[in-house]
Amino acid sequence: MEYTKLGNSDLQVSRICMGCMGFGDASNGQHSWTIDEEHSRQIIKRGLELGINFYDTAVGYQNGTSEQYLGRALSDFTKRDDVVVATKFLPRTPEEIEAGVTGQKHVETMIDKSLGHLGMDYVDLYIYHMWDYNTPLFEIMEGMNNAVKAGKVRYIGISNCFAWQLAKANALAEKEGFAKFVSIQGHYNLIFREEEREMVPLCTQDNIALTPYSALAGGRLSKHPGETSKRLEEDAYGKFKYDATAKQDGEIINRVAKLADKYDVSMTEISLAWLLTKVTAPVVGATRFHHAEGAANAVNIRLSDEDIAFLEEPYVPHKLVGVMAQNTVDAGMKKQVWMNKK
Repeated sequence: MEYTKLGNSDLQVSRICMGCMGFGDASNGQHSWTIDEEHSRQIIKRGLELGINFYDTAVGYQNGTSEQYLGRALSDFTKRDDVVVATKFLPRTPEEIEAGVTGQKHVETMIDKSLGHLGMDYVDLYIYHMWDYNTPLFEIMEGMNNAVKAGKVRYIGISNCFAWQLAKANALAEKEGFAKFVSIQGHYNLIFREEEREMVPLCTQDNIALTPYSALAGGRLSKHPGETSKRLEEDAYGKFKYDATAKQDGEIINRVAKLADKYDVSMTEISLAWLLTKVTAPVVGATRFHHAEGAANAVNIRLSDEDIAFLEEPYVPHKLVGVMAQNTVDAGMKKQVWMNKK
């Protein structure tokens, strides 16, 4: 395993981050394909054996059971100081907004809830899961800064935002003396490269770590055409994100398969080896041993310039989907409201 600094932080992280969305009580959450605690523990233990010290979860994953499974496993299998734990919080709920709960109070409530689930005194990286268009940015940034000052959070990150939003947030933080975002967890992989337009240049300029999710496009980049999995069959959100571009993406996936055959490695290893040339540490989900092992092996693969060009050449622009598409709608609605008030 290789290790690197997480952006402008002092955190030393493995080049692979284990994504824990696949861990949690399937009867108590939004996904039917997640694995139970005993199997989650085995995967986490294997990750630690492979040198993975970076783990990503969220309070919203399977109603908090992902955080609970991760916290108990890490407590049993390693020392707290030897791992980097990231978790995320969602925007205020309509009920909180109606009740007048401020952004600062919301962040305080959410971090305390996550720490309770994890059984920890602090998290290393606290991530703003998606932009909250109904809450002033100042409230969110002050709330996260309060968590840092209280010793509950070491550093802060953001997910599912546009480059202008990240730049705006960090400019506000600098002005007010708040903690700045040191990482961005966006949607980025070999068949969805829209982050390269604005987010990647911003992060390169400001040394903000890229820790993308959907590193294997929900498994699409790890399987030959025709192969499937329970997640691919049942993950409606994943289908929504990728099915519209399946034809264009198929050529890239075929090229991944060709390189995998050429080097006698898995498609997972080729796909992640490419992504590792672009980012700090991709978030890679694992629900079986070979998922974790393939991710760890990818760190040791060095693709040539010709290999990279071969993989990238068929790419065509993709429309924003999922959370980021909704962000566009929300931003437009807020702009319209502001213009009407003017």
